[in-house]
Amino acid sequence: MVEPLGNHYVVARPVYSEKLFNEEHEKLHRYHKTFWDHLKLYFRCSPQRVKKVALGLFPIASWLPVYRFREWILSDIVSGINTGLVAVLQGLAFALLVNVPPGYGLYAAFFPVLVYFIFGTSRHISVGPFPVLSLMVGGTVVRLVPDDSTGNGTSIDISAINEERVMVAASVTFLSGIFQLLLGILQFGFIVIYLSQSLISGFTTAAAVHVVVSQLKFMLQLSVPGYNKPLGIIYTLKSIFSQITDTNITDLVTSLIVLLIVFVVKEMNDRYKAKLPAPIPIELLVTVLAALISYFINFEEKYNVAVVGKLEKGFQVPVAPDVGVLQKCIDDSISIAIVGFAVAFSVAKVYSIKYDYSLDANQELIAFGLGNIVGGSFKGFASSTALSRSGVQESTGGKTQIAGIISAAIVLIVILAIGFLLAPLQKSVLASLALGNLKGMLMQFKEVGILWRQDKYDCVIWVVTFLAAIFLGLDIGLAIAVAFQLLTVVIRSQIPRCSILANVGRSNIYRNRKDYKDNYEPEGVKIFKCASPIFFANADFFREKLITAVGFNPQRILRKRNKALRKVRKMLKNGELRVTPKGLICTANHTLESDEELDHNIEELDQPTSMTDLPIQINWGADLPPSITVPRVDIHSIILDFSSVSFLDFSAMRVLQKTLKEFVRINIDIYIAAAHEGLLEKLERCAFFDEEIKPSMFFLTIHDAVLHILLKKDIDSSPELKLPEGKGNSNNYIIIPSNGLRSRECMIPTETKF
Repeated sequence: MVEPLGNHYVVARPVYSEKLFNEEHEKLHRYHKTFWDHLKLYFRCSPQRVKKVALGLFPIASWLPVYRFREWILSDIVSGINTGLVAVLQGLAFALLVNVPPGYGLYAAFFPVLVYFIFGTSRHISVGPFPVLSLMVGGTVVRLVPDDSTGNGTSIDISAINEERVMVAASVTFLSGIFQLLLGILQFGFIVIYLSQSLISGFTTAAAVHVVVSQLKFMLQLSVPGYNKPLGIIYTLKSIFSQITDTNITDLVTSLIVLLIVFVVKEMNDRYKAKLPAPIPIELLVTVLAALISYFINFEEKYNVAVVGKLEKGFQVPVAPDVGVLQKCIDDSISIAIVGFAVAFSVAKVYSIKYDYSLDANQELIAFGLGNIVGGSFKGFASSTALSRSGVQESTGGKTQIAGIISAAIVLIVILAIGFLLAPLQKSVLASLALGNLKGMLMQFKEVGILWRQDKYDCVIWVVTFLAAIFLGLDIGLAIAVAFQLLTVVIRSQIPRCSILANVGRSNIYRNRKDYKDNYEPEGVKIFKCASPIFFANADFFREKLITAVGFNPQRILRKRNKALRKVRKMLKNGELRVTPKGLICTANHTLESDEELDHNIEELDQPTSMTDLPIQINWGADLPPSITVPRVDIHSIILDFSSVSFLDFSAMRVLQKTLKEFVRINIDIYIAAAHEGLLEKLERCAFFDEEIKPSMFFLTIHDAVLHILLKKDIDSSPELKLPEGKGNSNNYIIIPSNGLRSRECMIPTETKF
């Protein structure tokens, strides 16, 4: 019964153990599906399931028939045109990161969009090249086809190197697509949860720094070889500074001007985005202007600048991946597959929450996997989503992936018709445009201070990820970052936060006794909480913390008592002890024995104390004869708060069972409170209970256990409780605490059976 009293409430109910509560309220024993039941359900075939699978595999069939043509088509067209123009420029710029001719970036901006239109579940992301992913592919390309792999640098040699690099990029993209497709089919979309936001932030920031360093050679027009190995960034910077006197001043000045303009205009777009109907397409304007200036002034011949050159018109013939390359880039492909999916899904999730629609992580893996397979077949490179490009698509009014198809049409026009207009464009301009899109990633440095104040573990993950990716490379850095992140989880679980609880406010609320002044601890009762699952890695830590909390080791106490009993028996046999109404009295000086003399048959010392053969029951809390010393134990009950213990593995059960038995054998009652549903049943299945440890030790709440202890123990030993005269044999006690757990009289039935 709940009785409301203003902003207070009073609850009157019996003190419940888990067993009594389940019996009284007739707990249902539900059937829990096994792995085979789930497997049968998954492969069950029915018309409804076939329809569901088909709609899940082809999401376009769900949203296209309900497309609001009149309301959305104009917004999607405008958004698609803007996004397509950005995609063209980013495709050309990010191709430099892959170390392939710029034209191949257009293929990476075209084919994945078509595939995602059919198979993707996000309505707002723009699929295509992403700088981090492009840099990772470029690292593999440089490793397998280094700059000096062929002769003397003639045009024929450069063309051969480019062909090899295009094939490597296409092959690694194809293989990463295979991995993504397999992960999607096998329902492994949950892998994204192992890449925390701190890890992704630190990794993308490090990748942005790598992008900056990799583009310096284009901005300065220096011949810098690729170093895809640990400390590669150091070797790259060393090579750049060793050639700094050979810098092409025209390229450098052009790059700085373009960077300044792009940064200023992008800042204006961010600051006045609420007033602007659409972001200013600064990349497009800068590209057109730079191409015109370069063409009319003839920068290539006059100042020897590097230009995009002739872009091949049309598409490449589809090719099969190079098997030899596939064997050498398995690790790289796995990293690319996971990072590409993680970044894209993170961005897609932001928009799905904003516009209230659902995403399917497994279907996203399938969509990106097929997109990379098709893109790799047509000599494109790995795709994901660029944050800036997706921002353009959403901010300019994009409603669905119709905007993506329009953007692909813009890329198609460039590939088939007007690509030649970009031939005089300087590569340094493309490099500057690539850097201009990194502002958001580079600004993530500010997160370090915020994370340090909010969660130091996340801050350390960010820093370790950043440093590992910077100095060891993106592939090795990612592996180390994931391993370190999982290690922090293990450390936090292996060293959980443990505390001693006390009653706060004389109510049914129990909190850490160090945090509150107004707290009450029942005499002789310790309430111990472990805020973590208990498993093989932290079971011993849990035991040690519990022993520290109670202030003694129960095993040592038990052995001391058994040794004392051995000594008592020996002294009684020798007539050195005499039994009196006041207890045991020494009648002779007993020769002191070392502990080693009493340590024989050590197994017996760990057994429960037995006094059946003695003429008197020894009270371990009373004074013992001078020759017998046993540490006093002032605790009679321990309550373990299991509200935060989500699971126990078999190893932890054995440790817990051993620990509980040690306390029970020295006459300390153990209670477990607030255990999650199913734990009691699991312990019963694992034969956890016996004559010493019984299911009756489980209580619904800490307060139930405390009240049970106070009523069970001798009333005289608890000064907080006063039992009215004449009510000693009643089934209901009225507890009237002088400074105890309740502020008003309340009836507490004690008909509980234990």
